[in-house]
Amino acid sequence: MAKSGSEKNTKNKAKHTKLMNRKKNKMRDEKEARKAKLKELAKKMNEKK
Repeated sequence: MAKSGSEKNTKNKAKHTKLMNRKKNKMRDEKEARKAKLKELAKKMNEKK
């Protein structure tokens, strides 16, 4: 028999999903920034040669 009342655990799941998405986006942005920085550095080094 199903429980009556509010659904169990949906607020925590939503909060967790939000936090995990924030973490994933942060990691992706850092990775892209690092990649761009290295690309720019490589370009500078090639121009120097």
